[in-house]
Amino acid sequence: MGNLRPITIGEIDYANAWPLFKGFERHAGDLDYEMIARVPAELNRMLSAGELDVSAISSFSYGQFCKDYVLLPGLSVGSVGRVHSILLFMKEPLAKKKPERVAVTTTSATSVNLLKIIMAMRFECEPEYVPAAPNLQDMLKDADAALLIGDPAITASWNCAGLHVMDLGEVWHEWTGLGMTYAVVAARRSAAAEQGEALRAVYQGLHDSKEELLRHPEPLITRACGLLGGEAEYWRTYFRSLQYDFSGKLQEGLALYFRYAKELQLLYHHVELTFYEEQSPQKVKE
Repeated sequence: MGNLRPITIGEIDYANAWPLFKGFERHAGDLDYEMIARVPAELNRMLSAGELDVSAISSFSYGQFCKDYVLLPGLSVGSVGRVHSILLFMKEPLAKKKPERVAVTTTSATSVNLLKIIMAMRFECEPEYVPAAPNLQDMLKDADAALLIGDPAITASWNCAGLHVMDLGEVWHEWTGLGMTYAVVAARRSAAAEQGEALRAVYQGLHDSKEELLRHPEPLITRACGLLGGEAEYWRTYFRSLQYDFSGKLQEGLALYFRYAKELQLLYHHVELTFYEEQSPQKVKE
């Protein structure tokens, strides 16, 4: 397509992002690209370092580097209510004992900071947060609670007898009345300027992949059962409960999240949602 090098695309390596990526190859046409699958925290680092041109990243990472990025409209991973895969596992219910020490996953930024916001502003609780590898049993050895996201959270939720589980998407919605966006798709502004034709093709391919797999989710369900286990009906409900279109309610919820993050000094600047619009298949205003 006239580019000097392949455009590099970061793919979140969790089931919740599969609808954006697993049909991409069928819709990429003759695009010269390299797809790199990692956990969100690694993609956050790679995009900010210029090692990727466009990537799904933690929403919080967009907030950190918003001046360097543009958002691809209509593409996100969010929920309005339960998310099923961003879970706080507690030894005691919050109503009985507020946790003093919480082990938090090292694989994502959005969820850790969402937990800090909810704990401080909703429950008036400020525990010590300790980064830890995403293994529930190990995390709870020296902590009162553990935050897991993505596939590790899902599989842990199937075998957590005796623990009390808080779904952060559900708590956020009950508290604010809004949805929450956990991951966005962002491009570096330099890529938008220098590889415009390729970026348009990436955007169209991701958009078409999403539309196809949400209309016909059975391949995702079969893949999830094979790789992660569980029943087909669980995965059918899971993919149905997630939101991928970055609608107004999700944008509003993300803007509130950024505002609260700034109030708690998790971020130090105002965050604008700036969208890539050129030749987009659907026009989403800033």
